[in-house]
Amino acid sequence: MSCLFCGIIAGEIPATVVHETERTIAFRDLNPGAPTHVLVVPRDHFADAAELAEADPAYAGEVLAAAAAVARQEGLTGGYRLVTNTGDDAGQTVHHLHVHVLGGRALSWPPG
Repeated sequence: MSCLFCGIIAGEIPATVVHETERTIAFRDLNPGAPTHVLVVPRDHFADAAELAEADPAYAGEVLAAAAAVARQEGLTGGYRLVTNTGDDAGQTVHHLHVHVLGGRALSWPPG
């Protein structure tokens, strides 16, 4: 399997890691959509949120808890957005579940 995020997790592809737990890793997005843009991923490969939720709901909770920890660590006290795209029609380009933590400025709605 050729997965960009699995390569980052394995240390084969460089990334700026900002937070780690036993089962999650968070790193800065290379093409940020906001002043703070961090991706939180499970260390195990799950294609999307639906797959992880079905396989292990508690693990899905750990991913969300890691995203909240990143937001606190990054000082996003005025608010932040968590986004996960599921499937090609939603704009998912890397098919390894990832949660975008976006903040650092006022975010408009709807996003797309």
